[in-house]
Amino acid sequence: MNDHRPEPAAPYDPTRRELLTRWGAPVLAGAALAGLGAGLAGRPGRHRPPAPDVTSVPPDWRVRPAEPGRVFIAGGEGPRANVARAVAAMGGMATFVQPGERVVIKPNCAWDRTAAQAANTDPEVVAELVRLCLEAGASAVVVADSSVHDPVRVFARSGIADAARTAGAAVAHPKNTGTVRLDLGGATLGTWEVLRPLVEADRVINAPVVKHHSLGRATLGMKNWFGALVGPRGGLHQRLNQVCAELGVAFRPTLTVIDATRVLTGGGPTGGSLALVRPDDLVAVATDPVAADAWGAGLLGLGPDELPYLAMASSRHLGTTDWQSVATTV
Repeated sequence: MNDHRPEPAAPYDPTRRELLTRWGAPVLAGAALAGLGAGLAGRPGRHRPPAPDVTSVPPDWRVRPAEPGRVFIAGGEGPRANVARAVAAMGGMATFVQPGERVVIKPNCAWDRTAAQAANTDPEVVAELVRLCLEAGASAVVVADSSVHDPVRVFARSGIADAARTAGAAVAHPKNTGTVRLDLGGATLGTWEVLRPLVEADRVINAPVVKHHSLGRATLGMKNWFGALVGPRGGLHQRLNQVCAELGVAFRPTLTVIDATRVLTGGGPTGGSLALVRPDDLVAVATDPVAADAWGAGLLGLGPDELPYLAMASSRHLGTTDWQSVATTV
C-alpha cells in the first residue's frame, strides 16, 4: 500500500557546538577535518594499500573479550522497557560503561523514512541506550552514522536526532564531524575514512534494526557497520558477504543491540510501505555479534546457513551461529 505522509518541518541540523558541548576536544579536531573528509569522499579505500599516515586500526571496544558471548532477549513491553530489561539481565550498563568513558551509539540511520516504516533503528531504542550510558557515568554519548540519504534530513525524520538530544546525546554525521583514515584489513576493505567519533570512543554500541535487504537478504549488525564508513560504498555490495564478515573482524563493539521493535519484512533496505512492517516488539542485547545476527535472521525466516557471512564470521572466532545455545529470554 502507499504511505501518504505529510512533509515534516525543516529539520534542525545538529551543529558543531552541540558536539563540542558533549564530546570536547576530539570533536573540535573532527570538525576541522570535515572538509578533508569531504574532499576524500570520491576516493574509496577498498583495494588501496595502507598509506604511510595510516597508523592504527579500529579500537577493540569489548569489555571482556575472552568471556563466552551471550544474548539476552526481551519483548512485549515497548522498546524502552525491552532495552532496559535486557541490559539489566546482562548485569546492567555499568558492567560495560565506566564513569568518564565516551560512548558512541551506532544505529541504522541511513534512510529518509519515519520510525513507523522500520528502515532505521527505532528512536526509542536509541534514547534508552543513551539514558543507560549516561546513568552509568559516561562523560559523553554521541549517536553517529553515515546516512545514505541526506543525513540532516534522515536524522530528523527518523526521530533519532530528537530522541538522542532529548536523552542527552549529541548527533554526528559526515556533515558535522570529520573522519579518520584507518586500515580495516581484510581481502576486500583495505583503508577507509571512518567517522571520527567512533575512532575516539572508549565504548561503542552497535544498534541495528532487523530488516530485509534486496541483495543480502537481511540487514543486521555486521551490515550496519557500512554506516561507519564515509565514501562511495556501493561497490562493496559486489562481495557483500565477504565484506560483512570483514567488517565484523574490523569493528568489535562493546554490545550489539538488535532492534526488532518493528521488522521490515520486504522492500529493504529502504522500505516505505507500512504493509511490509511487522510489529514484533523485541530487542536482543548481545556480546556475541554472530549469535545476535543469527537471532535476527530467524525473525526474517532465514537460517544461519542462508547468510554466508555468518559462517565466515564464526570461522574467524567472532561468535557462534547457534544463537539458541547462548541466548536467554528475560
